[in-house]
Amino acid sequence: MLMRSLIKRGLGLQAAGPCISSSTRAVRSLSTFYDWKDERKLTTLELQHKARNGEKLAMITAYDYPTARHAEDTGFDILLVGDSLGMVVLGYDTTQPVTMEETLHHLKAVRRGAPSRFIVADLPFGSYELGIEQAFENSMRLVKEGGADAVKLEGGINRAETVRKLTDVGIAVMGHVGLTPQGISVLGGFRAQGRTAVKARKVLDDALALEKAGAFGVVVECVPAQVASAITDSLEIPVIGIGAGPGTNGQVLVYHDLLGIQAHPHYKQHVPSFCKKYAEVGLSVHEALTKYRVETKQGAFPSEQHSPYKMSEKEGGKFAQLLEQDALERANEGKEVRKKAEEADEYGQLKLY
Repeated sequence: MLMRSLIKRGLGLQAAGPCISSSTRAVRSLSTFYDWKDERKLTTLELQHKARNGEKLAMITAYDYPTARHAEDTGFDILLVGDSLGMVVLGYDTTQPVTMEETLHHLKAVRRGAPSRFIVADLPFGSYELGIEQAFENSMRLVKEGGADAVKLEGGINRAETVRKLTDVGIAVMGHVGLTPQGISVLGGFRAQGRTAVKARKVLDDALALEKAGAFGVVVECVPAQVASAITDSLEIPVIGIGAGPGTNGQVLVYHDLLGIQAHPHYKQHVPSFCKKYAEVGLSVHEALTKYRVETKQGAFPSEQHSPYKMSEKEGGKFAQLLEQDALERANEGKEVRKKAEEADEYGQLKLY
C-alpha cells in the first residue's frame, strides 16, 4: 500500500547513477517541459496511465479561441470549458445561470483553438439533473456539436447512476466532488468542504461511487489537503485538485485567475486564496488601455508611423481637384446639417452639458 501510494504520487526511489546537482536536474526538467512538442490528443486511457505512473496532469480552463490557442501551444493535458465562464466571462454572480447554448458557443471556439487537446465540457446547472434522458441529450450535444472529448458533472453518489448510463453509451465522464459550485444555494455559498471527519468521509465516498460508476477522472475542489490525498490514494482514476493541496494527480485553475486578468490598480475582483497568480495581466491591460485613451484624446495617436497608407503624388493631385469641384456645395450642405442638429439638441441650447 505504501509503495502504491509512493508510485501514484511520483515519489518512487531514484535509480542509482552519476551524481547530478539539484539545480542541473531542475534546469533539465524545466527544459523538457518548455520544449513540449507533442501535438497528439491524449485519450482517457492515456490520462489514467500517466496518473498511475506518477506523472502529474496539467489542466486549465478555456473559454474562447485565443485562450485555447495559448493552452494548445503550451501543452496542457486537459482543457476544461467550465461553467466558471459564467462568472469570469459572462459577468454572472454564480455559475448557475449558464445555459447549454452558452456552453456550446464557447466550447466550439475552444475546439477550434485547440484541435489536439483533450477537452472536457461542463454540463451546466439544470442540464442533467432531471434524469438520464436529459443528461444523455445534452451530453451528446456537447460531444457531437461542440467537439468535447468528455463531459463533467457535479455530485457524487447521487450522480453515480447518471455517470454509469452515460459511460455505457460511450460518453466519457469526469466527476466533480467537494465544493460543487452549482449547488451553492444548498451549500451556503462558496465554502470549503470536508473539514470534519464525517464530511471528509462523505467526499471520499462520493469519489469512490463515481469511479465505480465508470468516471475516468474526478475533480476535487476546496477540501483539506489530507482529504484530497486520501481520495487520490483510494482511487485508481486521476484525481485533479483545485484548492485541494499538492497530493492529487494533477491540478486545474481558472485561466483568468492564474493570469491576474481581472486586476487593475483601483479594484480587484475576488480571486480564490488557493490560486497562485503567475502574472498580472490585468495591470498591463489597464495601463495599455489608459495610454491608448489618453493618446487618442490628445491627438497623439495615430502618428505618422501608424498612418501607413499613402496616395501617389499624381493621384493626390487628382483627388484635390475632385474635392474642389463641389467644395462650396458640400460646405453649404454641411452647414444645413449642423444647423438642424443644433436645433434638435435641446440640452445644447440650454447649456446643460
